[in-house]
Amino acid sequence: MTSKYECIVFLTGAGISQESGLSTFRAENGLWNKHRVEDVATVEGFERNRAFVHEFYNDLRKELRCAKPNDAHLAITRLQENFDGEVYVITQNIDTLHEKAGNKNVFHIHGKVDEVVCLNCGKVHNTWGECEWDDECPNCGTRGFLKPNIVFFGESLLFMDKVEVLLKKASLFVSVGTSGMVYPAAGFVQTAKYYGAKTIDINIEPLGFNPYFDRKMLGRASVMLNELVDELLSGGGMC
Repeated sequence: MTSKYECIVFLTGAGISQESGLSTFRAENGLWNKHRVEDVATVEGFERNRAFVHEFYNDLRKELRCAKPNDAHLAITRLQENFDGEVYVITQNIDTLHEKAGNKNVFHIHGKVDEVVCLNCGKVHNTWGECEWDDECPNCGTRGFLKPNIVFFGESLLFMDKVEVLLKKASLFVSVGTSGMVYPAAGFVQTAKYYGAKTIDINIEPLGFNPYFDRKMLGRASVMLNELVDELLSGGGMC
């Protein structure tokens, strides 16, 4: 039986990585891994102390490198491998668990922990190793311009042109483990709905009324996503 959906777009947040042990990096008290967000995730903090920011992301890189994908990530892989339509992932997460699980068509709108970008030439470099503030860019040879390829507060999200295309194209939009409070990502469901997509929210607990979701699935992401994938592969997934 063929699914009624031709293009499925997932938006994933911290909740999808929770079962991999990554739920505590950003705490309710405003600290990120025991550091002030202002010091390690803002343009001003980076300009103030580049060495400190690089040290923070070097440590974070070590932690996230060891993290393993969970059944929620693997459910998306199962869907992509067996679904007869298109499946895309827009993620707010900087970890690489989607890729480790074998997910394809993944767009990291907040950047990736295993990348640094040269502010001089714009070249992005992949690395799981340590990066120092005065390291030389392998592309242009300048020193002191490498930055963790993470979207800091005060910077624009990545891949937004592609995201806009996907939201218009989606016939099913599924939000997984996001708070629905941080814009512009919180507005993606509204855009997808406007262009005709059916919409589903998957979360561990209710987050309040949102008129743009047709269906809400409460529970662990690994359980809910596998249930949804079963429905979709059987030709269902009705909102």
